Amino acid sequence: MQKSLGKEYADERQRVSFLKDNCDSVEEKGYMKRYTPEQIQAMKEQLAETSIKINDIETEKKEVVKEFKARVDPLLDERKELLKGIKEKAEYTKEICYKFVDTDEKMVGFYNADGDLIESRPASPDELQGTIFQINRKTGTND
Repeated sequence: MQKSLGKEYADERQRVSFLKDNCDSVEEKGYMKRYTPEQIQAMKEQLAETSIKINDIETEKKEVVKEFKARVDPLLDERKELLKGIKEKAEYTKEICYKFVDTDEKMVGFYNADGDLIESRPASPDELQGTIFQINRKTGTND
């Protein structure tokens, strides 16, 4: 088979008429039509322009995302702390506490500045040995 037919007709209507008059049948068929070198060059130029636009938009997007991240990060940290507090129903605090040894019950209690018992445990043998403060508390003699 020949690579081309009717190329001698420059006018498209004449070429189509020639092909139609000399073919066995006319059918609609899908196929891959090759681009011309000019079409490929135009597509490459359009691709370059589109790539530049995409790059500009992605750079702008990164800047906007940074701004949003800067705004949302403190809120996420705050939410994390609030959820932790709600879950644990308490917060960790480090402050001066006051230790009292009850030799009768053989227990040690720690009180915060509000006077609330925050921890109690059994006393160790060293803690059960009387100190001058424990003796004063038992006898009720305070200066």
